[in-house]
Amino acid sequence: MKSMNDKKSADNPESQLAEIRIQVPEDLARAWQRCSWVLVEETGKSRLQSMEEMVRDFLVKHGC
Repeated sequence: MKSMNDKKSADNPESQLAEIRIQVPEDLARAWQRCSWVLVEETGKSRLQSMEEMVRDFLVKHGC
């Protein structure tokens, strides 16, 4: 199976992507999926852009 990194050229910033896995209760996972889908639909950003924004927002909120 090919990863997303296999599809990108070496000079593309997206070629440096890493996967983050978290474990949460099923209701939170469904809410996250629903929210992330709504954000993509409302903003017109790609899923990757939306994921990066959510992680950055989390890190800023927690002073990381």
